[in-house]
Amino acid sequence: MRIPYVPRRISDTPPDFEQVEAAQPASEPVDVALRLLTNSANHGKIWIGLAAVGALAGGRYRRAGLRGLGSLAVASTVSNSLIKPLVGRRRPDLERTRLARQIGARPWTSSFPSGHAASAAAFATGVGIEFPLLGAAIAPVAAAVAYSRVHVGVHYKSDVVVGASIGVLSALLIRSLWQVLEHGPADSLATSAPALPEGAGLTIVVNRASGSAADAGAEISALLPRARIVQWDPADGLAELDQLAAGPDVRALGVAGGDGTCASIAGIALENDLPLAVFAAGTLNHFAKALGLANFADTARCVETGSAGAVDIAQIDGVPFLNTASVGMYPDFVRLRDRLSGRLGKPLGAAVALPRALKRSTPETLILNGEPVSVWTVFVGNGHYTPRGLVSSSRDHMADGMIDVQVIYQRGRFSRTRAVVWSLLGKVQRSGVYGSMHTTSLDIEMATGDLLVAHDGEVTGPKSRTRIDLVNKRLRVYRVW
Repeated sequence: MRIPYVPRRISDTPPDFEQVEAAQPASEPVDVALRLLTNSANHGKIWIGLAAVGALAGGRYRRAGLRGLGSLAVASTVSNSLIKPLVGRRRPDLERTRLARQIGARPWTSSFPSGHAASAAAFATGVGIEFPLLGAAIAPVAAAVAYSRVHVGVHYKSDVVVGASIGVLSALLIRSLWQVLEHGPADSLATSAPALPEGAGLTIVVNRASGSAADAGAEISALLPRARIVQWDPADGLAELDQLAAGPDVRALGVAGGDGTCASIAGIALENDLPLAVFAAGTLNHFAKALGLANFADTARCVETGSAGAVDIAQIDGVPFLNTASVGMYPDFVRLRDRLSGRLGKPLGAAVALPRALKRSTPETLILNGEPVSVWTVFVGNGHYTPRGLVSSSRDHMADGMIDVQVIYQRGRFSRTRAVVWSLLGKVQRSGVYGSMHTTSLDIEMATGDLLVAHDGEVTGPKSRTRIDLVNKRLRVYRVW
């Protein structure tokens, strides 16, 4: 049966578009905010941005960001690449969400589970595992991202709940593979040091070659007004400082500078049997952090109360160092980092320099305590360092009477890659290219030719051989307990 065509009557009066728009509900501020938030989390952009900020801040912030991104990568893979294709759940009907909440083009992938919720929960949990306070600050943002997916109508509540669960489990999986560093001061031996009210009897050497020397001197003087401040340029040598330390009124030495400066003054303090007060005025300040001295006020408080400990001092060819020494690819990394630091700053310069140094490194044949070996790098720590491998950055004891030797061997194809990957996971012992020992001395002979040697951020050489051991007495240092 044929249905006759009946033309629709077109009104001569055009529709009132202002009335049509007025009929639609206006966006509330919360709708606008949640739409912006949910879009900012597309492809993990908000989390990658936060991790980048952490990378620039360095230290614990950098590790927290890396752990968060690693957790996010696992959660995103599991939810988006494994579960979504298997389930294939339809998205909620568009009509169920008010127009004011909608985000425009809806995702075409399966609704179950929510990839946004998985990524948000994974990143926040990963950060919280490494840095609880920072994780607590990020958690509300992650929760808001997860809820926003329901608010804008692209997920059911169950999608978000399951997605968030996947994120948390992914972060816990990463934790099982990549151990969390224990934070806080390293152990040392209890000892006595004079309490110096207002710094009376304390001579503090400030490295004036540092850009922050003037500010450091003024700040320390405000905290310890009776202390003597001496501006020193490393280019002038140590002779003048030896005379200062021998003065009758000097009861303790202090130093404001980086680890290399601290090592120089530590040698003088040790020779004169004086306790050392370390003011963290460098970029990395590994030694000060191991002593629990986060800022000048911490050191000043320890000086005035006499809170002190005794620590080992290592030496390389008779020159004291406080933290680490290395042969192989690490000295090349240090030189690249310092070259880039002027433009990028030390933390970012290090991030750029590391892959370059790894790429251009070559295995070297060394003779370690009489044994020939082919290695990528040899790491020597003044005390036991963790985590093990290429990313060793903190120690748990500073007076155990041993130097910590870690070696990355050249063993077959991809040995360098295996060392990097397993080091990042905190399981370098499983790489098959790692070895370690604790000893009182290490003799290194460069069988393939003279090599550079690094210690406490300084590069020396090239040398045909080098010897690393401990000084036969311990240094007294003001420290936090």
